[in-house]
Amino acid sequence: MNADEAAELLAHCSGFDNRQPSVAAAKSWAAALPDLPFDHDTRAAVAAYYTTPPKDPDAKLWILPHHVRTLRSKIRSARLENFQYEPLPDETVPEYLVRYKGQVQAIASGRVAGPSSAPMLEGGPARGFTAELEARGWNVGRDVPDSDEEPVEAELIDSVRRSGPLGVECPVEQCQAAIGRPCKGPGGSEKQPMGKPRLSPHHARVRAASGEAELTAAERLEQERAIKARSAQHLAREADDIPDAVIVDEEAAS
Repeated sequence: MNADEAAELLAHCSGFDNRQPSVAAAKSWAAALPDLPFDHDTRAAVAAYYTTPPKDPDAKLWILPHHVRTLRSKIRSARLENFQYEPLPDETVPEYLVRYKGQVQAIASGRVAGPSSAPMLEGGPARGFTAELEARGWNVGRDVPDSDEEPVEAELIDSVRRSGPLGVECPVEQCQAAIGRPCKGPGGSEKQPMGKPRLSPHHARVRAASGEAELTAAERLEQERAIKARSAQHLAREADDIPDAVIVDEEAAS
């Protein structure tokens, strides 16, 4: 913006605030806005300033160069809200920079109409995201009913039921995790803190999900005895492998 254009801008501002433009003011505004042209967006920035009520109703509006710059930038940025650059096949970096800058300037200036709505997302969810949802009991890709009526409890259970341990309620009395929720253990360790979800479901829940009958008290007792017996045998084998201590006769050695 040169001094003549700045004088026209000040004359445009005087229509709102009754200021008295001068040659000195025009030169000062030109020095403050050297990179801004006196175009439609600049005039629109002045109009936007004077159509916005001040915080203090008794205050007098008096536009300054920085107001023009800020409001003009907002007007041009609003046209780029839904803009998305579409690259060409085998496009080089210099070609991309030229085409991108040209499209942005054309839409920001209003010479080319920008998209009226944001582009729609295409494609399904990533496999990892789908696996995480299914691990928590959600049925990905299921049909959503058109009615807003709430389904009955049985339908809700069927909607989250899936193959695997999380598809059934945990039968462990101290856990009883609901369908789709991970098991929790009453004990605590460094790898499995108390009250935190278990890294793997309880064995009873795994058996229930596979259709196996729950063990009776006698069967659980026999299973515990077998585990203890195997542990004792393992410890006994390790004890046999320990070499006998060698007794040294200190007198003979001396």
